[in-house]
Amino acid sequence: MLAKTSGAILFGVLNAFVPVIIAAFLVDLSGIAWSLVIPAIILIGVASTFLGLLIAVSVSEVFEAQTFSNFFRFPMIFLCGLFVPVVALPIFIRPLSYILPITYGVDILQGAITGQHMLPLAVDFLVIAAFCALLFWLSLLNINRRWIA
Repeated sequence: MLAKTSGAILFGVLNAFVPVIIAAFLVDLSGIAWSLVIPAIILIGVASTFLGLLIAVSVSEVFEAQTFSNFFRFPMIFLCGLFVPVVALPIFIRPLSYILPITYGVDILQGAITGQHMLPLAVDFLVIAAFCALLFWLSLLNINRRWIA
């Protein structure tokens, strides 16, 4: 399991830097706080991988995992603050944003790039790290319950 998740995390991190490399040729990236961007991208990759792992070990067929992952992926894209700031979302939808791990990664990235973030960066890092640990633990429990026990 460690080899598969490590490979997925590395793949996600490398994919995240493709737009950065392209942007380096088009805009000045000197104002970006790379000391925040790199750990944020790694934590987003870890959280995304462990969410995918939890989904994958929860189903019995591959096509079910692909379908089920879309149930999480699409709402996360629109509710995490990437396109629309979380504070601009309707008040009854905001709580959904705060239960998504990627919301905290996006907040770190916005703070690193624009200097504006909604939560203290330490809180963002702690919450996304806690999500990573929780998702991994839930995956292990599910594996032990479904396949080992």
